[in-house]
This record gives sequence, C-alpha cells and structure tokens, in this order.
Amino acid sequence: MALLKDSDKEAVRQRLTEMSRKVKMVFVTQEMECQFCAQTHELLGEVSELSDKLELVVLDLLSDHEQAARYNLDKVPGLNLVAVDEDGTEHNYGVLFYGIPAGYEFVSLLEGILLVSEGDSDLSDLSKAKLKSLNKPVEIQVFVTPTCPYCTSAVHMAHQLAVASPYITGVMVEATEYPHLAIKYAVRGVPKSVFSEEISVEGAVPEEAFVDAARRAGGLQLI
Repeated sequence: MALLKDSDKEAVRQRLTEMSRKVKMVFVTQEMECQFCAQTHELLGEVSELSDKLELVVLDLLSDHEQAARYNLDKVPGLNLVAVDEDGTEHNYGVLFYGIPAGYEFVSLLEGILLVSEGDSDLSDLSKAKLKSLNKPVEIQVFVTPTCPYCTSAVHMAHQLAVASPYITGVMVEATEYPHLAIKYAVRGVPKSVFSEEISVEGAVPEEAFVDAARRAGGLQLI
C-alpha cells in the first residue's frame, strides 16, 4: 500500500517542477535492527518517482560503509541530498536527515530537495558575510518529532546554513528514533538545535540567532 495518497503525489509532483538541477537522494539502510528503514525506503522511492530530476541511491550501512562514509552517513535510516550538475559533478552540501522524514518533516524533505537543487541558501547578505569567516567544521543537529509544526523551520535553517558554508553540516535528527542521542543532548522539547556538541538553541529562532550560534560553535566572536 502506497504511503502517499494520489492527491498528495500530485501536489508533490507540482512542487518538484521548481527543481533546477538534479538531486541524488543517497539513502543508507540495513535489514536488521532498524524499525523505520523499510518505511523510509518506501517513502523515498515514492517521492523519487515524482520527478525525473530525482535519483534514489540505496546503500547498506555495513556492506557499503565506505560509500556511506563518503556521503557523511553513519546511522540508519540516513539520507543525504546531493545536487548533480548536467556533467555529473556532485555537490555535497551536507544536507542530511536521520530518521524518517514523515509528518511535518515531509515538508523539510521537500524544502531540502528544492534548496539543494537551487544551490542558493537564500540567507540574508549579512548572514552570508558572517558565515564566510568560518574556518572549521560545524555540525548542526536539529532534534525533531514528526508531530512538531515548529521543527520544519529549524531544520530548514540548518540546511540553509549548510548550503551557505562548506564548513557547516545541517542534520535533521528524529528524536524518538535516536533516544540515546536525545538523552545525550538533554532533549526535553523540540526543536532543539545542537551546534558541534557545544552550543544548543531551543525553539524556532530567528536567522540571526541561528547564524550567531554557528559562529560561536566555530570559535568566532559575535559581530
């Protein structure tokens, strides 16, 4: 039985007509001990059929571990959205998802696809200027649940920063699928964004606050 209704498929198909470049959906899975891997695989398969600019690549975390590592994927179910030029050149911005992008997070998946396809963060000029000073990696983990209507904006912001800076990786983490991470980072409410395991921001905050947190995590002073 399909996960997406026909009416939903048509709406998604129309939204995906906005894509400019092709996007490779690199999905890492495993057969054992992964409650949502099969369902995530099915969902991504249905989405990939709605545009000829989408390609679904499926990797096994164990047998394809080197390829998975090349796409920065080390947990299941995991997804990296990679832009592909007409000549086959790939652009790995670090737009990642851990856990099934269902419920409200399906919106984050669609927004992520369009964001990567366009390759423009759509951040303000001031934010872009602030991020240019980064010179060390910053990972932004945004903890979410599928029923949280405010989480999509935080996930999209993390992905925007990832597109804007080669030093930033933006990761959606579905908190209930990774309880050990939720406990580690003391996630008591969502969205909660953790910057390089050092700085945390709770709630859907404005762009300026998000960018400033990334700068602090990168060892930079606020300006």
